[in-house]
Amino acid sequence: MDEQNKNLILATALSFVVILIWFVLFPPPDSEAPVDGTVQTSADAPADAVVPAGQADGPAPAVLGTAVQTRDEALQAAPRIQIDTPRFKGSISLLGGRIDDLHLKGYRTTTDPDAPIVTMLSPQGTTDAYYALQGWAAGSGISPEAVPGPDTEWAQTAGGALSVGNPVSLSWDNGAGQIFGRTITVDENFMFSMTQSVTNNGTDPVTIAPYGMIVQHSQPDDLENFFILHEGAVAIADGELAETDWDDIAEAEVNPAWGRQAIVQKGVSEGWIGFTDHFWQAILIPNADQPFDQALTYDARSDIYRAVTRLPTQTIATGASTEITTQLFAGAKEWAILRDYETAGVPKFIDSIDWGWFFFLTKPIFWLLHEINKLIGNMGWSIIGLTLIIKALLFPLAYKSYVSMAKMKELQPEMEKLKKDAGDDRQKMQQGMMELYKKNKVNPAAGCLPILMQIPIFFSLYKVIFVTIELRHAPWFGVFNDLSAPDPTSIFNFYGFAPWGTPEPGSIMALVFIGILPLLLGISMWLQQKLNPAPTDPTQQMIFAWMPWVFMFMLGSFASGLVVYWIANNTITFTQQYLIMRSQGYKPDLMGNIKGSFSRKPKAAANDPKAPASKSKK
Repeated sequence: MDEQNKNLILATALSFVVILIWFVLFPPPDSEAPVDGTVQTSADAPADAVVPAGQADGPAPAVLGTAVQTRDEALQAAPRIQIDTPRFKGSISLLGGRIDDLHLKGYRTTTDPDAPIVTMLSPQGTTDAYYALQGWAAGSGISPEAVPGPDTEWAQTAGGALSVGNPVSLSWDNGAGQIFGRTITVDENFMFSMTQSVTNNGTDPVTIAPYGMIVQHSQPDDLENFFILHEGAVAIADGELAETDWDDIAEAEVNPAWGRQAIVQKGVSEGWIGFTDHFWQAILIPNADQPFDQALTYDARSDIYRAVTRLPTQTIATGASTEITTQLFAGAKEWAILRDYETAGVPKFIDSIDWGWFFFLTKPIFWLLHEINKLIGNMGWSIIGLTLIIKALLFPLAYKSYVSMAKMKELQPEMEKLKKDAGDDRQKMQQGMMELYKKNKVNPAAGCLPILMQIPIFFSLYKVIFVTIELRHAPWFGVFNDLSAPDPTSIFNFYGFAPWGTPEPGSIMALVFIGILPLLLGISMWLQQKLNPAPTDPTQQMIFAWMPWVFMFMLGSFASGLVVYWIANNTITFTQQYLIMRSQGYKPDLMGNIKGSFSRKPKAAANDPKAPASKSKK
């Protein structure tokens, strides 16, 4: 077995093994399970209990019951302020002042144009309750009942429906001398700003601490539980990113200061915290002017998760007032919007997207894909354009590799002679080979470098295609209307010509009856192999013969955008290799090698200009 074939088999086998292990252990996620609204929850769950901490410790305020209701019933349980912006619609509950009803206008649950729009937040009482609230924790000089809690009914004092440029104001008088106010604004994207105020008209100073909270009742029903994707809590604390899975929050130790299982970061100078899933997130962003504590807590009794921010305790003198402004992001993880918020002062907000271990590759790859798509306006063609640019950047390495491969072909007769002279003396053969490589300035390892370089690029691009919302429901052409989903064609729907679907992605039937794109992938890999004659060794020959078709079936259930990249990569690689090898005086016998693959004996050296005549006629 010559060194070139050894390196090629090693690199290809390594790629195959890595991807195969990943595919078997971490298969593509199942489709989202619908929420039917029938699951029961605890009726005494302390959903909105303020976590005590510091000087403002105190008992938890009373809470609303959490018996299961339909969404309409939960929405009618309290007076509401409507929300209507270009990006979402919903309402704010005056009972507790929760932002708990939010739908994203620009996103639908499926590619069907009549599908429901995505629900971002849901009110307490429903099976999928998920909401945000702000308030004050009582300290000295004021009782817990005298601060607004989850069952406090606020009065709207200004504004109608909340919209861009039209803020709303709320007020609550505790009857003990303190008046609490709240002003809520919203921008044209996904950011709320909440200014909370307290005026102390009482006879004594009061000590209180402002807090923000995002509440999730139990783990979401539509978790994808896929290795490549983080779902759970995400936070930045003093420039450090922390991603915490739901199970890790539930398994945290009880923190005595917070009275429950909690993961606490104290004295954060700048940062944010919240919950994220595949494409959406709700994030609390305190004002960066003062330090704050942030925590992730879990109540095992009620199965409720919270992301909490707590600002320093304030003492408000008689006749004085104070106010604090915080922000809430609730929406889609669109890269351009997160970047704009980061530029405006939200630290490392782009990192709320799960870029993964290869972030140093995934971030620039996505940026480049995003910029190409801005010019082209089609993600499918943008992926092909991205492939062209990546191949151009790797061209110097590819050039050296293919030049080395061409020189190896020229040295084939001398290598065969060395093997014959050395016989069973492997050390003598290896020494002779090294001298031959050194004399002719050939690097036998150069042939596998482009393949090895493709492994992290492949994984990084897969990460980009899988986690970024810009690829969600992104159409290409015809039936390819979602590049983040597997190929929608199959023999079952006559490769897209019939109006019905294909087998469930990830099923055995879907793996066997593959679509057009995986077929093109297998053919492109097979043609790339035919630039070189089949190896004479039977084991090598078998590996090379099966590998394109194994990859074809293995990648059939991967995102179609990734398969588009692989097809484009193979096509460009084939063209580069053919032209470079010809420029070095070696003319690949493509048709001869294809014909040889269908014969019993491999066409071992038919296109080797220096091979003996007896071999070239095989």
